[in-house]
Amino acid sequence: MLYRETGQFKSSYSADMAIFPIRQDRIALWILLAVAFIGVPVLDAFRVWPFGGEYLLRAILIPFLILSLAAVGLNILTGYCGQLSLGSGAFMAIGAYSAYKFGTGVNIPLEIFTIDIPPLPVFWSILLGGLMAAFVGILFGVPSLRIKGLYLAVATLAAQFFFDWVFIRVKWFTNYTSSGSVAAPELTFFGLTVDKPIERYLLCLIFVTVFALLAKNLVRGNIGRQWMAIRDMDIAAELMGIRPLYAKLTAFAISSFIVGIAGALWAFIYLGAWEPLAFNIDRSFQILFMVIIGGLGSLTGSFFGAALIYGLPIVLKVVLHGMGINILPATVEHVTFMTVGALIVLVLIVEPLGLARLWQITKQKLRVWPFPY
Repeated sequence: MLYRETGQFKSSYSADMAIFPIRQDRIALWILLAVAFIGVPVLDAFRVWPFGGEYLLRAILIPFLILSLAAVGLNILTGYCGQLSLGSGAFMAIGAYSAYKFGTGVNIPLEIFTIDIPPLPVFWSILLGGLMAAFVGILFGVPSLRIKGLYLAVATLAAQFFFDWVFIRVKWFTNYTSSGSVAAPELTFFGLTVDKPIERYLLCLIFVTVFALLAKNLVRGNIGRQWMAIRDMDIAAELMGIRPLYAKLTAFAISSFIVGIAGALWAFIYLGAWEPLAFNIDRSFQILFMVIIGGLGSLTGSFFGAALIYGLPIVLKVVLHGMGINILPATVEHVTFMTVGALIVLVLIVEPLGLARLWQITKQKLRVWPFPY
């Protein structure tokens, strides 16, 4: 009864093509944004957190938002365009190290002259880090014009191993530090210093909201329809007049750009100091699992998958400690691996389209409740 759209008449084309055409969805979205942008800061201001504010912000909400953004970027490439990628960690690393170099100054000595770029503000450094990831994504997207499927996954896996080696061995990216670990510059955005956990959370939330909205509009537009046509049947799409070169490379560019932004946020806001192992192959698999469990071809599923994959270990720790069971952190990690593996198999058997599809089925049942669906 609460979810029926009875009486909601659409009298214009824009109303019919709205992102959320049903009033209840719009209300739920505004409530969610109000809780995220207003409710969480109010709870932090009055110190009325249920589990401890600083831990909830630093260890749960901030990484959840950043990983959700990375999953959105990968979903554009894998879910909407059908190009399997195992190099998300590498593109996150490119965004992180590029933003670090732009934020601390770029010096490239050449034989004739020297390229010297002064340190840029953090905001522009993060965006330029995303652009560098997009440029590299286009280069590694060129093989997708000839290969696809598992062969393309191997090509992107090669990118992961290659950039793991580059950021460890090429000391220029770390400003020649002996340990290979680097620290992010001071977070100053338009004259405001972002230091407190609630400020970092709001900054991540703004980035995620803006880029999720942009991604949603892209996949609903002309370029998004080209991606989905290439995904469903590339030969038929080419016969219809869609250029595979343009569609695939734009998917790689936009996906890598968003993943690079997520990598810069992960390094600057969540970690603060990092080394190349922070973006290894495990990070690529983690983001891929988020997309698979959440739902291929669904931006909402990216958030569901990030909540499940990242939140499950924390929930297991809280539940086990609440039951009075004191086990080693390594044991919790092993239990998490087994549980995540079982969930992936279960989701692929029960609903191959992921949690997003289960959410859509639930909404469809609510639209006709109490009658059978």
